[in-house]
Amino acid sequence: MTVQNSATDIDTFVSEWEAWHQRRDSALAHEHGILAITGLHWLATDPQRFPDAPGSWSTGDDGVTVVLGEGEELVVDGTAVRGRHVFGVIPERGGVNAVWGDAVIEVARRGGQDLIRPRHPEHPPRTAFTGTPAYAPDRRWAVTGTYTPFPEPRPTTVGAVVEGLRHVYDAPGRVRFPLGGRTLGLTAFNGSTPGSLMVLFSDATSGVTTYPANRALHVDPPGPDGTVVLDFNRATNLPCAYTDFATCPLPPAENRLPIAIEAGEKIPHERI
Repeated sequence: MTVQNSATDIDTFVSEWEAWHQRRDSALAHEHGILAITGLHWLATDPQRFPDAPGSWSTGDDGVTVVLGEGEELVVDGTAVRGRHVFGVIPERGGVNAVWGDAVIEVARRGGQDLIRPRHPEHPPRTAFTGTPAYAPDRRWAVTGTYTPFPEPRPTTVGAVVEGLRHVYDAPGRVRFPLGGRTLGLTAFNGSTPGSLMVLFSDATSGVTTYPANRALHVDPPGPDGTVVLDFNRATNLPCAYTDFATCPLPPAENRLPIAIEAGEKIPHERI
């Protein structure tokens, strides 16, 4: 990456970061975003009712089932359902959103277990949200590295913020990059768009100025020679930084960086 130092280039870098940061906060403040989650309810074979969702919920060989009482209704894929409704088997890290009035009931599967997470727009963490603190953008934290794919993707098991839960991801390769006078490395997972990568990491700021458990960084697809740009100014919090009702993965042990990455999002105001 060629680093430009003109005033115009720096202004562009800062303005693009500010627009990105605003988009992040806008997504967090969405009426059914993570700040609207009111509970994390693990499902069992015996039906259970929860205070923030309609019906009795259970899971079994046929997947997730809800039995709605008289006067209760959900809207699933645009269709109103009453009585007994079978959501079926939810894929790992998949989910379905069922609408209940102005709320949404997320039906999901994490770590091999089914759950529901109601999302209510009036939940205080959402209505009181004023934005996520972050380090001021600085070009020295945007570094060029090299991505080396593994011969075969490596199934990688990591812990979670929920005690006893485990996540398994396929790691397609590893990124190495210079920073702080040394060469560092991060195991990469597949990103949210084709060819992109995602790294989970912690560093010497974790638990001091940044969230203790983890942060994430999106990496655009590598170039033909494996070149990648890691812009730590865009290191983000995971949902667990904002709510106790999350199941976020922890970084692999090798992704705990020995230096302070003083860039990206900090500990949310609500957690300080």
